[in-house]
Amino acid sequence: MDFFKDIDINHFADLGVTYGLKLIGAVAIFVIGKWIAKAITKSIKKLMERGKVEATLVSFTGSLIYVVLMIVVILAALNNLGVNTTSFVAILGAAGLAVGLALQGTLSNVGAAVLLILFRPFKVGDFVEAGGTAGVVEEINMFSTIFKTGDNKVVIVPNGAVIGGTITNYSAKETRRVEWTFGIGYDDDLKLAKSTLEEILTGDERILKDPAPFVAVSELADSSVNFVCRVWVKSGDYWGVYFDTIEKVKLIFDEKGISIPYPQMDVHLDRPEQN
Repeated sequence: MDFFKDIDINHFADLGVTYGLKLIGAVAIFVIGKWIAKAITKSIKKLMERGKVEATLVSFTGSLIYVVLMIVVILAALNNLGVNTTSFVAILGAAGLAVGLALQGTLSNVGAAVLLILFRPFKVGDFVEAGGTAGVVEEINMFSTIFKTGDNKVVIVPNGAVIGGTITNYSAKETRRVEWTFGIGYDDDLKLAKSTLEEILTGDERILKDPAPFVAVSELADSSVNFVCRVWVKSGDYWGVYFDTIEKVKLIFDEKGISIPYPQMDVHLDRPEQN
């Protein structure tokens, strides 16, 4: 009982009130600070969108600003609790170095994200082939690039793999060149075939007039005379023109009696003479 008599209840009460208020203040700083960080990030993103900044850069900048603001908020909350933030920052830096060494691959993806934002080889909405994947870019975050493929699959590729390989951006230019090779038989009318191909190409409104469509004999092959056809179209019309033209050529060649050779093999059998 003497032990409890020696305890200064008022002292503990004062400590409870003091640290309780500090704890409440720290929680309030964190909650209000988080709300302010979200509001600031949202406002900056809206300003960037009004300035017609790329969606890729808006998303990445917003994420980066929010992370930085939240670090400031957490340090302010800890400082209110009486934690020596200077020492904490030093400890955090040392821990960050250790974690960084352990997560080199992950951090390299963050560095790759910065390069993708700075050099902008593609943007959200572009059709791109990169990192072994071809598809429409849906998002570029701090660690990965998210693609939607032609068959509606979502593929997540680490940014390091994207920036470390060849990037083919099919949407970077407004126009693209389409090319085909069509073969006719050696006995067919060469001039008729050429004029027919030219009519098919010039009759498609999606094919640009400048540069003009190009049709020429490209090869006298083993079983066919080959024509090369080259046209320019808007990037969005590429596949429609490509497939439609192949179908038109087959149908119109059939109508005009122009053959399209295919591999054939003649087999000659030698019969032994019978006595």
